[in-house]
Formats: sequence, C-alpha cells, structure tokens
Amino acid sequence: MRVLKFGGSSVAKPERIKGVIAILKDYYKKGEQFTVVFSAFGGVTDSLIEMSKAAAKGNEEYKDLADAFSQRHIAAAKELISGEHLDKVLTDITENHDILKNLLYGIYLVREASPRTMDYVLSFGERNSAYIIAHTLTEAGVKASYLDARNIIKTDKNFGSAKVDFDETYDNIARYYKEHPEIQIVTGFIGTAKGGLTTTLGRGGSDYTASLLAAGLGAKQIEIWTDVNGVLTSDPRRVKKAFTIPSMTYAEAMEMSHFGAKVIYPPTLQPALQKNIPLYIKNTFNPEFVGTFISDQSDKNGHAVKGISSISDIALLTLQGSGLFGVPGIAARLFSSLANAGINIILITQGSSEHSISFAIQPKFSEKAKKKVEKEFEYEIEKKIVEPVKIETELSVVAIIGENMRYRPGISGRLFNALGKNGINAVAIAQGSSELNVSVVINKADESKALNALHEAFFLSDTREIHLFMIGVGLIGGTLIKQIKEQAAFLKENNALEIKVVGLANSKKMLFDAEGIHLDNWKEDLLASDEKMQTADFIRQMKDFNLSNTIFIDNTANESIASHYESILDASISISTPNKIATSSAYLQYQRLKTIAQKRGVQFMYETNVGAGLPVISTLNDLINSGDRILKIEGVLSGSLSYIFNNYAAGVNFSDIVTKAKELGFTEPDPRIDLNGIDVRRKIIILARETGLTTEAADVEITNFLPSSCQEAKTVDDFFVALENENASFEKIRANAEKDGKVLRMIATLENGKASIGVQSVDETHPFYSLSGSDNMIVFTTERYKERPLVIRGPGAGAEVTAAGVFAEIITIANLLS
Repeated sequence: MRVLKFGGSSVAKPERIKGVIAILKDYYKKGEQFTVVFSAFGGVTDSLIEMSKAAAKGNEEYKDLADAFSQRHIAAAKELISGEHLDKVLTDITENHDILKNLLYGIYLVREASPRTMDYVLSFGERNSAYIIAHTLTEAGVKASYLDARNIIKTDKNFGSAKVDFDETYDNIARYYKEHPEIQIVTGFIGTAKGGLTTTLGRGGSDYTASLLAAGLGAKQIEIWTDVNGVLTSDPRRVKKAFTIPSMTYAEAMEMSHFGAKVIYPPTLQPALQKNIPLYIKNTFNPEFVGTFISDQSDKNGHAVKGISSISDIALLTLQGSGLFGVPGIAARLFSSLANAGINIILITQGSSEHSISFAIQPKFSEKAKKKVEKEFEYEIEKKIVEPVKIETELSVVAIIGENMRYRPGISGRLFNALGKNGINAVAIAQGSSELNVSVVINKADESKALNALHEAFFLSDTREIHLFMIGVGLIGGTLIKQIKEQAAFLKENNALEIKVVGLANSKKMLFDAEGIHLDNWKEDLLASDEKMQTADFIRQMKDFNLSNTIFIDNTANESIASHYESILDASISISTPNKIATSSAYLQYQRLKTIAQKRGVQFMYETNVGAGLPVISTLNDLINSGDRILKIEGVLSGSLSYIFNNYAAGVNFSDIVTKAKELGFTEPDPRIDLNGIDVRRKIIILARETGLTTEAADVEITNFLPSSCQEAKTVDDFFVALENENASFEKIRANAEKDGKVLRMIATLENGKASIGVQSVDETHPFYSLSGSDNMIVFTTERYKERPLVIRGPGAGAEVTAAGVFAEIITIANLLS
C-alpha cells in the first residue's frame, strides 16, 4: 500500500488536476494498491479564511467571496466530469455550498468566527476538492471512492490544531480500508472530535493525514507530490546550480527543513517516521523524475554533505564574563529566561572555556531577549562579573548538513577554507556531537555568496505590549483610563510601549478582551457586559489569559480584593495599587507579599499609598538604597486634616471648619475616622516598614485630639453637636499656640524606631508652618539631610494625582518587565 498526498499547488487548476488523474491512472493500471490524500484547491483555504473574517466583521463582501468559491468548484467539476457523474456532483456540491453560505450567514449575524466554527468552514476546501477528484477518477475508469477523513480520524477539541487519538484513529483506518477495497480519495487536514465536531490538524495538516493513514495501514511508502523536484541541495533562487538530492535520512530532511527547506513539515510526519515508513518527495509537473527518497537508512558511500541551507535573518546574542566559568546552572537560567519569554532559539554555541554562551534568534525578539537575560543576570552584571548581553544583527546562518560528515575528515576545513577564500567572516560556529550539521553565523550581506561558495566546494559548483487588568473604575480608575488613552500615541512613538487594558471591573460587572478593550467606549461596554463581578472569577480569568507583561491594578480600598494579592503575585503578575490595606495590615503578610514578588521576579508597587502621586516611598527607598541613614520622618499625611488645620484661624470655629471639610468631600462620612488618625496610622506604618522596621498598628501611639464627649457621640449628628460644644476648648489650644507664634498641625512622626501621631504646634522655622490648602508634606531628616531636611510637598489626594501615580508605576513596571 502506498499513500499519496497532493498539495494545493498540484490541484490549483483543472488542467493540473488532469495531470494528477493521469498519474493515478498509471498507478491503477500497474495494479498498485494506493490511497490518495488531497489538499484544497490552491488558494481556497485562504479564501475561506477571508470570507469568514469578512462575515465576522459584518462585511457583506463575504457573499461575493462565497459565490466565487462556489463558481470555482462548479467550473472545475464541469471541466473535469460529464454526464451522470456531473449531475450528481453538481447536486451534491451545490447543497454543500448552500450549507457553507448558511454557516457564513450565521457568522455574519453573530459577528464572530470562533475556532470551532472556523474548523468547520475550512473543511469545505478539502471536502470539495477530494469529492470532485474522486468522481473525476471514477469517470476515468478508476474504481475510486470519496472518503471524508472525519469518519476515521478522531481528535480532541483543540480547534485549529487538534490532537489525534492515535489508537482509535488507527483502528478506524484499518477497519474502514478492510471493508472498502476501492481506491480511497481522502480529505486532508480534517478530523472529528466527540459529538461529530469538525476539527483541523494545524500546519501541514494534509501531510499529517497521509502520515496517519500510512501508520494505520502499515504502508510501504508515502509519496508527497508537490511542485518541485524533491529536496534540493540548496535554495535554487540563490544557488542556480542546486540539484535534487536523490536520497537522504529522516534526520537530514528535518535539518534541511529547519534551515529553510519547506518541502516537508517534520512534526506532521512523526506517525510514519515512528514506524520507519519511507517517504518520497515527487513533482506533480514532472512525474517521471525520481524525486527524493527519505528513509532511516544512510548511504555511507554517498556525499558527505547532503545539502546546504540557510536562515536569512537572525540576531546573535552573547552572554559572557568570568562569572560564568565553572558555575552550575548558568545555561539553565539563561535558556529558562528565554523560554519563559516565548523566544525560540535557532542555534547555540559555547566555548570550552565556559567564558561565553552565544545563541541565535529571530531579530524581532532580540531586544526582548536581551532584557529578559539581563534581568535574570542582573546581580552578576551589577557586580561586573558578567557583561551586559551583546546583540549582533544583520546576520544569517548557513549550514552544511549530512550524516556522513562524521565519517569524513576535513569537512570543517573545507567549509572554512571556502568561506575564508571568499572573504566571509565566521561570527559564530556550532556543531552538535552527532556531526549532523555544522552551522556558521555570517553577515547577512554574505549569505548568497556563502551558499554558492559552499555549494561549489562540496558539490562543485519588534512594540512592547503591557496588559492591564483593573478593578475599580470609579473616580481614580476612570481618570487612569482617561490618562492612558490620552498618552497612548506618545508612549507608542517615543517609548515603543503599548498599554492594553484587557480586563475591567466595577462592583457589579466585569469585562474582558484579550486584544484590548476600546477605551473610547469602555463605560458602555462594561455596562452592557453579561459577566457579573466576582473577585475570584476576575482573578481566575486574568490568570487563564496567561498574557505576558501583565499588571493588576487595584483602585479600591477593598480588603477582600487585597486578600488576593498573594495568589496574583505567585502567578507572576505584577501589582500597582493605591489600596493601603495589604501594606498596612499585619507585618508578616506585608513581608510575605514582598518576598513572593521578589521570588517570582515581578513588581509589587504601592507608591500612591502615601502621598498619592508624590514620590514619597520611592524617595525613601532611594535614600536607604544609596546608603543614607534615616534619623526621623515627619509627615502631614492627610489631605483632610491638612485642610482642617491649615484653615483653622482666629475668628473661625473648629466645628465649622470640620463641617466644611465634610461638605467638600475631604473627610470620611464620619470625620472622627480622620481626626482620630486612623488613615494617617496606615501611612506611617508603611513608611516605617520601608525603613526596615516591623511596625504593627498597635505600635503606633496616637494622642487623641478630640475630647471624650466627641469620641463617645453615638451618631455623626451627635458628634457635630458635641464638637460645637467643644469649640471653646479647641480655641484655647489654638490661641495658646498663636501666642507663641505657632500653628497647629496633625503630624505623624517616626523617630528612634517609634511611630506616633498627634496634634503639635510648630513655629515658622518648621516646614509644616507654611502648609496651605490640603497639601501633604513629608520631611526626611537623615545623615545626609541633617541640617536641612529633605522636604516633599504637594497634593496628597485627588483622582488626577493618584491616577498619575499609578500610571507612572505602570510605565516603571513595563520597563522592568520588558
């Protein structure tokens, strides 16, 4: 039994199909047992994809494309078949085309072509071609029968690239062919999953079908019929003297394919290769030509080099330094960092000195690879025991391939002699221990010259994408989205950075789009979403998307959302948040989150926890990291309290100022939360922990400013009554301060490892004296800033500045991730 496969170029036109029919009739006359797999007519698969996309976009052009598809197959049938056979074929394919048009209309209505639907759409290409050709063969006197591969090839539901159930498929193949002795004309590329759902087998799917049939039937050989005379010694477009390789091994064929020969796609042939079924590559348009025979047998008397191939455009990256020598795990770290970034390695080379490792990749990934590797080796680079990754571009790889090279001395010498004589410099060299190929990295401009030189010698002759998932789209979140939208063009043009908001949620609904939510109408889309907001579901969906460079944004003050931070960081997702709960609750949890982030190589950023958009935490960390010692931190850390005490002056009742602050939205609904320093306590705890202290809430000493009558009031209204009754006592405190030339300020202090909060009076020599409005101010007294403390002042609250602070962290994380 032979299994033949004809590709799309072989059956692109009726006249080509007639040539195929002639080939098959010749096999039939010779009494050969064979079965044939057909791809769709040339260009049909692309046409089916195009009409599906048009329908999904609501473009009625799909109808014209569907009509053209139908007319093409009808015209082919009329040219190839006549009489009763033609009547049956036209009836059947017309019905088939009506089904396709109805399917496309469904896509048009729902504006979506899912992978499942696309597999069904694409199946019409192979089903039409094989059906027409089966009847053409029958009319030509060949006892042929149409076989829809969906009846025998069983797969899972991984639409677009389904995985085959080999045991069931092989049983089906053997049973079907035993019961049907006719010449089976089989649809390539397709199978079926449980429930009768049509699936496709992915790239090289028709080759895969042929391979499965061969394995299931125990075939004598597979013949892949294409539009070239087999596998050539080199690219004939570059090397005019290239010729067909008469025979080669599976390993040699795979190497040739890896280095650019596109005649076969090795992964699809694995079922046949595992059973050592030989393969022929033959030319439909030159059927008498013997082609290339591929098997597991090597001809030890043949050419040492079977082929010379190349990859036209690569980048070579080199990691080197004394820190690599004798250190176990260096290679594992390097290649794991690249694998995690989804970067494929074309070639690897390492000198025996272990001083350097070089690897070749596609140029579009070079910058990404450099950053990933440098991130992995950040410590060694900082210590200067490993140098920053060097990138060389405008390079190509040329390779000589052949299993017999191991038996012939002098092969490498001939290679380098040929290159050297032609002035071609070898940038890097790689050779496996099997000696199956020798690869040389050269300048791209020298590629054609190198191919020809070697052929004569041996044969005589990149925008970074950041994906955001955001919970909380109220004042801060909505402002952040507005800022991202307005800055998008600038970031793309100047920073090569594209920020995609992939997930959004408010308290009721959530919205996802892997390609990015349109920021022009996100509010309407979120409102129209059918997905109810559940924090656990949102987090799970974010993890399931598994997108690179993902950042989670929490714009809430919700404790339940903060409770998910650990699992988010553990999933290698960075976090930026103005939510203070996680960083100011139990110290052990705070430290655990920091440790997980460091362990996973992601960022946990919360600059806006203190001072909104002011650079408070980053400045503190910069001081500490640069070796300064923190002596004292003082802060007016509440915008509401800043407003109250900045505006409390002679002739103004304290109760009136608090009432106005509440009306302006500066305070909590119950102003005692502000006046008792609860929010300020969270902020001083965070600053204390950033200095290395293990401060807990109970460690912060708060001196209550409010009298007991205010503290004990049962309602907010009762509180304001009590507050008004205490105006005289408040005025006495204010007047005493004024008599000494001082003003009152609610100050948080960290000194000698102790944190305290209370109302203090400060004179004009103190930075807090000049505070106005609702500004925050933080004063760092350090060894370096002892005589003149470092002061940070500005708006410590508000949607614009808080959103801007989160936005800045997003960009910082993006730069660290990529």
